[in-house]
Amino acid sequence: MTATTDSYCVAGNPVAHSRSPWIHARFAELTGQPLSYERTWVPLDGFATFVQDFAAAGGKGCNVTVPFKLQAAELATSASERVRLAGAANTLVFSASGIHADNTDGLGIVADITRNAGIAIAGCDVLLLGAGGAAAGALGSLLEQKPRRIAVVNRTHARAEVLVAQHAAIAALHKVELIALERQALEADLTQCFDIIINATASSLSGADVPAPASVLHARSLAYDMMYGPAAQNFLDWASSHGALARDGLGMLVEQAAESFAMWRGVRPPSAQVLAELRELLQTEAAR
Repeated sequence: MTATTDSYCVAGNPVAHSRSPWIHARFAELTGQPLSYERTWVPLDGFATFVQDFAAAGGKGCNVTVPFKLQAAELATSASERVRLAGAANTLVFSASGIHADNTDGLGIVADITRNAGIAIAGCDVLLLGAGGAAAGALGSLLEQKPRRIAVVNRTHARAEVLVAQHAAIAALHKVELIALERQALEADLTQCFDIIINATASSLSGADVPAPASVLHARSLAYDMMYGPAAQNFLDWASSHGALARDGLGMLVEQAAESFAMWRGVRPPSAQVLAELRELLQTEAAR
């Protein structure tokens, strides 16, 4: 008897660049799970219809990328605390009881920093650049690691204040100092440096200058860009030129996918192996 092949996808606009199908195909191969996983381009006004149709056709789950993460959270009939904090979801699980939403982005970045990079977040001073969906998805999981302090800096300071207010209770629970810091204050006080600097802004995509002064870095800082590949290069070059350890978000991509896969299949895939394979694949492609 042949096992039923369950259907999953990643939905976005754009989505052609997504490496998720390759990642999940390797997860399935290495764990012996019978599934298919495809990219799906969704019209900007068609996300709700797509989700309903995909679930009705027997789809078991869906990853969600830009610009639909907020809509994914709103569509769900149940949601994790991570989704309630972030207001956004990147993972949907379809069942007879409805649509369950989760957000694995924060779990992914924590796993990549602590396991793959081998850097503890506990007790550290963390600078989070950005206050949009990417930052919101990560902040709750970062707070759970019990850093000493997290400062959120955003071009629009009011958005940083809102994000901090939304996470005030969890920050207090874990005894973490959580503040919204104005960019001007960061630039005025050149004595403020951080152990971990996370770029969750769109500056990498737009080619804009790094949204922080070099004074935030010290010799042992980890400078982490949630983007990967060419999009992250400007930030990584900036960090390396100032003596910091630079890391892109490829590991976050693989680790958040592993969390989604585990939710869907009840099996944890070998994410470290797949990350190493993907880095090698990307390097081979870049050399062509």
